[in-house]
Amino acid sequence: MEERANLMNMMKLSIKILIQSALSLGRTLDSDFPPLQQFFVVLEHCLKHGLKVKKTFIGQNKSFFGPLELVEKLCPEASDIATSVKNLPELKTAVGRGRAWLYLALMQKKLADYLKVLLDHKHLLSEFYEPDALMMEEEGAVIVGLLVGLNVIDANLCLKGEDLDSQVGVIDFSLYLKETQDSDGKQDGGITAVLDQKHYVEELNRHLSCTVADLQNKIDCLEKTNSKLQEELAAATDRIGSLQEEQQQLKQQNELIRERSEKSVEVTKEDTKVELDTYKQSRQGLDEMYSDVWKQLKEEKKIRLELEKELELQIGMKTEMEIAMKLLEKDTHEKQDTLVALRQQLEEVKAINLQMFHKSQNAECSLQQKTEAISSFEGKTNEMMSSMKQMEERLQHAEKARQAAEERCNKMKQELAGRLDTCRQQMSQLDSKCSTLEKELKSEKEQRQTLQRELHQEKDATTLLKTELQQMEGLKKELRKLQDEKQQLEKVCEEQEQALQEMGLHLSQSKLKMEDIKEVNKALKGHTWLKDDEATHCKQCEKEFSISRRKHHCRNCGDIFCNTCSSNELALPSYPKPVRVCDTCHTLLLQRCSSNSS
Repeated sequence: MEERANLMNMMKLSIKILIQSALSLGRTLDSDFPPLQQFFVVLEHCLKHGLKVKKTFIGQNKSFFGPLELVEKLCPEASDIATSVKNLPELKTAVGRGRAWLYLALMQKKLADYLKVLLDHKHLLSEFYEPDALMMEEEGAVIVGLLVGLNVIDANLCLKGEDLDSQVGVIDFSLYLKETQDSDGKQDGGITAVLDQKHYVEELNRHLSCTVADLQNKIDCLEKTNSKLQEELAAATDRIGSLQEEQQQLKQQNELIRERSEKSVEVTKEDTKVELDTYKQSRQGLDEMYSDVWKQLKEEKKIRLELEKELELQIGMKTEMEIAMKLLEKDTHEKQDTLVALRQQLEEVKAINLQMFHKSQNAECSLQQKTEAISSFEGKTNEMMSSMKQMEERLQHAEKARQAAEERCNKMKQELAGRLDTCRQQMSQLDSKCSTLEKELKSEKEQRQTLQRELHQEKDATTLLKTELQQMEGLKKELRKLQDEKQQLEKVCEEQEQALQEMGLHLSQSKLKMEDIKEVNKALKGHTWLKDDEATHCKQCEKEFSISRRKHHCRNCGDIFCNTCSSNELALPSYPKPVRVCDTCHTLLLQRCSSNSS
């Protein structure tokens, strides 16, 4: 799952950087263009994810050219690419043929279409890919959607067989670790707000992929420190061997001292019976102390090694947490900027919606007025038609009266001729009125058609407004998602701050332990245990030892004192119970305890 997510993020980053660099370059791309090379490397890794290993006579074969050959069967348009790849004589490996196929598909601007055809037939892809492969999951459809954006790019690539066969597909993260400049004033005016939001999401993915790369580097560093610790362990075992040899030498020296003491006891038996008893008691105590010291030394060395390992791990974790905190702060600042931009866009969209709402209300009012005018014009036309019928009836009555008058009297011809002239004039006037009314009807019909067209246009505008409202709802959902992500990041920050505080507490405790261990080491290494024969006077009061004034060792510094100068007892780290300590060591240890407690 993590590998698929990393490949998806790298794919989004490579496509985004390729489109941006191609638009800023403003010309056709060639095969030496670094973002284009990195895009093909990332695409090759995506196609190789989850590939099944096929066994042949030569050996095991794992190539992504097998599924690409299916495109020729599923889509007859891709036959030209397949034949041109097969006709290249310099290509010798299946990897080289697959890379040549991808180059040609990108030049034809049909790479997304061909891969979509493959994803539509997943039952055929199951022969080449595992069930959890990237191309078999939903991420494959997302990659095809991202590849549609590459249709904007014009590419003219050189197909060299040797380069395609021998090329090593290594992802160069240096292209994606560079800080991207603001694209508000430098990109072309044709990029819309939707592309800007898409670029923002891709920038988030880029930051996430950068954090993944940093974590991988940290894992490598931890592995190196592991190897160093193993080397230190080997050195520690060597030191233990040398210490054991020193122990044997000390045993030999003890045996020699015993022999010497026995000789001295034989010479001075009568004078030093009391001293012999005290010597034997002190000797036994020394042997026991010596064995206890060696046991405690070994245990403390083991504890010291464990504490050093814990210290190194805690230091590494602290550095990782600081880097993660910095990255999270950058992400939060960028998300705050994008939230401000999205709010501004929301306000602009709200203003546009209000304007469109007012326009729709005005259009409805004008429509009502025009429908009222049409109804009034129809009433007028009905009235004119009724008046025309009345006039026709009157004409019929007039003709009948004229015929009766002609039959009845031929004498009144002159009067009737005058009346006929007047009737003709009225008829011509009526004809002209009819023609004007017909023209008005035609103009009203044309106005009605124009009103209907305007109605259709306004309906289209309302549908566009509805689609914009739906887009606004989608943007609101995206805003909510971003707010949820921000809350999750804030929770992660709080958890990491708590972890840092706990790490600080652990560090302080480990430092205190280290100081105690250093003190013990100083006590063991720096202070030598003086022999009884070497001291004849008390180190503090400088009084001579005798049978009544006995010798006493300080368990902290190892020097020999009298009873009055070493009457104090304290619990030391190397001794479980309180032991004898000289006055100077007593005061120093009390000062240290008070400073540590404060």
